[in-house]
Amino acid sequence: MKLLNSPPFQIYSRKMAEICPVCGLPRDICACGEISKEQQRIRIRLELGKWKRKNTIIDGIDDKETDLGRLAQKLKAYLACGGTAKNNQILLQGDHRDRARSYLVQLGYPEENIEVQ
Repeated sequence: MKLLNSPPFQIYSRKMAEICPVCGLPRDICACGEISKEQQRIRIRLELGKWKRKNTIIDGIDDKETDLGRLAQKLKAYLACGGTAKNNQILLQGDHRDRARSYLVQLGYPEENIEVQ
């Protein structure tokens, strides 16, 4: 018995690959994230706060391409310290300049674009 509204052949569905709006390549081979990381100049510096407490400040990360809150959360977990993300900066409690630099390099930021002061 044949159904009335069924086609005589089997229909296969194919998913179209999502296209990146920036570079026009499929999402699985898109290199926009890597290009944006290479163009950023990241500065890591130490500031003395109230009562001579040390604070590590990371700025220069583009907040449009990177979620600063999520990156701050990862850095705080990796460095075992407190901190926050405010005003396009990541503030970490304590002197973590070298370890923060090595973690950013692990995340894919170029080593020559990270300046430690």
